[in-house]
Amino acid sequence: QVQLVESGGGSARAGGSLRLSCAASGYTYNSYCLGWFRQAPGKEREGVAAIHTGGGRPYFADSVKGRFTISQDNAKNTLFLQMNSLKPEDTAMYYCATDPLVHPYDCYSGSWSVGESTSWGQGTQVTVSS
Repeated sequence: QVQLVESGGGSARAGGSLRLSCAASGYTYNSYCLGWFRQAPGKEREGVAAIHTGGGRPYFADSVKGRFTISQDNAKNTLFLQMNSLKPEDTAMYYCATDPLVHPYDCYSGSWSVGESTSWGQGTQVTVSS
């Protein structure tokens, strides 16, 4: 599986910004769905954003559309999540993930079903205060 290490979490005030990074190593397939998930205490895990290395428009959850962007630096095998106009409800543990077996359509439509082929980072905490 792919090894993923997140960084960039922390605390911010409402309206502020944070940028998460996810450094990846160990890619063995030609294409992957790359994405960010989050989980707040007492809530289910939520897919936040995703892109497919094969192209296509990125996916964003309705709750973050217009505020978050997802990008990747192929040369550095790094995935980013730029979070702007943060809200207290964005407070959660954020995880990056990658999966070589997710169809591009499922990736950019938000239909990514995680499973045994999904690799996860250790998570980074984001806390937004009002």
